[in-house]
Amino acid sequence: MTRVWHKWRWDGLGLSIAGLCLLHCLITTVLLAVLASASGLLLDPVIHEVGLFLAIALGILALGKGFRDHGLFMPATIGALGIGMMGGALTLPHGGMEIACTVMGVIFLGFGHLLNHRARI
Repeated sequence: MTRVWHKWRWDGLGLSIAGLCLLHCLITTVLLAVLASASGLLLDPVIHEVGLFLAIALGILALGKGFRDHGLFMPATIGALGIGMMGGALTLPHGGMEIACTVMGVIFLGFGHLLNHRARI
C-alpha cells in the first residue's frame, strides 16, 4: 500500500492541480459571462503565471520521476505538450482562443500524468 501511494503521490498531485486549473478556467468563463466585474481579479496575469510555474514544477517532478521508474517517453511527451499549450495560451489575448488552448493544455497534461501513473502500476 505504501509503495503504491508513493508512486501515485506526485502524479496525483499533478492531476489535482490540473483539475483545479480546469475548474478555474471553466468557472472564470462562467463568471465572466455572468459578472463582468469579476474579470479584474480572475483574469490577473499573475494567477496564470503562477499556475503555469506550478504545472511546470510538478510536471518535472512527477513525469521526470515516472520516466526514471518506467522508462517510457509517452507520458512525459504528452505532459510536455500540455505545458507547452498552456504556456502558448499566455501569449494570446484573453478570450475564447486563450481559454481553449489553456483547457486543451490542461487536458493533455492531466492525460500525461494519468499515463505516467498507469505505467508505474
